[in-house]
Amino acid sequence: MAATATAGSVAVAAPKVEEHMDPRRLIAFFAMVVGMFMAILDIQIVSASLAEIQAGLSAGSDEIGWVQTSYLIAEVIMIPLSGTLARIVSTRVLFSVSAAGFTAASALAATATNIDQMIVYRAIQGFIGGGMIPSVFAAAFTIFPPSKRNIVSPIIGLIATLAPTIGPTVGGYLSHAFSWHWLFLVNVIPGIIVATLTWTFIDFDKPELSLFKKFDWWGLASMAVFLGSLEYVLEEGNANDWFNDDHIVMGAVATVIAAVIFFYRAFKVEFPVVDLRAFSNRNFAFGSMFSFVMGIGLYGLTYLYPLYLGRIRGYDSLMIGETMFVSGLAMFLTAPVAGILSGKLDPRVLMTIGFASFASGTWIMAHLTADWDFYELFIPQILRGVGLMLCMVPINNIALGTMPPARMRGASGLFNLTRNLGGAVGLAVINTILTQRQDLHYARLSEHIQWGNPEAMEQFNNMTAKFDAHGLDGATIAIKQLAAMAQKQAMILSFSDVFVILTVLFLSLILGVMMIKKPEGVGPSGGGH
Repeated sequence: MAATATAGSVAVAAPKVEEHMDPRRLIAFFAMVVGMFMAILDIQIVSASLAEIQAGLSAGSDEIGWVQTSYLIAEVIMIPLSGTLARIVSTRVLFSVSAAGFTAASALAATATNIDQMIVYRAIQGFIGGGMIPSVFAAAFTIFPPSKRNIVSPIIGLIATLAPTIGPTVGGYLSHAFSWHWLFLVNVIPGIIVATLTWTFIDFDKPELSLFKKFDWWGLASMAVFLGSLEYVLEEGNANDWFNDDHIVMGAVATVIAAVIFFYRAFKVEFPVVDLRAFSNRNFAFGSMFSFVMGIGLYGLTYLYPLYLGRIRGYDSLMIGETMFVSGLAMFLTAPVAGILSGKLDPRVLMTIGFASFASGTWIMAHLTADWDFYELFIPQILRGVGLMLCMVPINNIALGTMPPARMRGASGLFNLTRNLGGAVGLAVINTILTQRQDLHYARLSEHIQWGNPEAMEQFNNMTAKFDAHGLDGATIAIKQLAAMAQKQAMILSFSDVFVILTVLFLSLILGVMMIKKPEGVGPSGGGH
């Protein structure tokens, strides 16, 4: 079979690489890393600059969120599909065409004149960009020998976590210094270089065009509806009051029906669109579970910090970006340390340290107040950055380090999908908790701001007198200001609740690490169990 032949050729190539690293493959790999960085960065690059884009396109507040949502929905469909496409057309064709298409879609997004055009261009950008991300993970674990993993794994782990973390920083700076158009134009030159280098230097595998005849189109359609609807429900659910909204109900029904069809076909057809049998590898299944939860932490906090800084502190996109930069710097400095430690420590020990560091950061944040700024957020952000890097390297090694080369491309797509789905589920849950707890805290605080509370009455009388002295309707303004203060305090308390929940979640992962066996073969010995 062609698949076996390809797997064999990749497997044979590995020992050769160990003796002498082929410079062509190194150039190809680093070009792929840059492409992956651009694709992941673009998820979050617009998050701090949505207000500027909204003004530039004259979009409504309910429409602007789709600049991010359309990208995520399209990307989440492509990521698991990329393994199958790489087998059919080869990694070289898939990656270089994806890089070229992503670059073209970025240029188109910069030319958008209304919100509808922007949503379409962002969806194209997300779909094509999603083809680049898993290819890098697959290449790292097939073209490099196990002895080089401690160098390669931190690089891809750093890019996968650093890109969404510094997205708001880069986006805030570009839109502040130039204009929102540069959020997309910045991809054009690197994109052309990446597309050219990858087309020229990638030679990891050969296409298996005969598989195209067996391609499962029904599987593709059901997967697209399943993942697309799921992402839509998770992204829009909280804003639309979940199942009280007809569109959310329709999305949920479509998700369930499409999921049944997709899973049925994944196990029944000869050449499924996604190879779910990778989960039969125990290490891969555990690695994917940890990756899912890391997605919650990675994307959840990249959402929570700017939300707090924007709503409570009134920061603009550049100030948010500068504050968020601390996490990115901590990750960058921790990456080489994580690489060295992953060669010397049991991966379970490294993951325990990472999860504990992350939980420490969120526990400090649970004591948040309205006047916290850069310096109060400094230590929690360092703990978060260090924790993420210490976790990602062993998780990557556990999940993909024992995969046979023939399964690597499909497994890489699934592994990256778990991180993105973790982010989507995490954001949906976080948003729901924030909304519900804010309402609850506001109701409780309001009970204390009433005529029977002498402190509340003293504050009310002072404020009324101050506004009356300026010839205003003091009583009305004082009531509005007291309500706004209660609302603000309720929001801060709801943030604290979310940070407590995240702390418990990451501490529970330490128990999960203790329950798994020492991963066999994550290193030079090979062979997973």
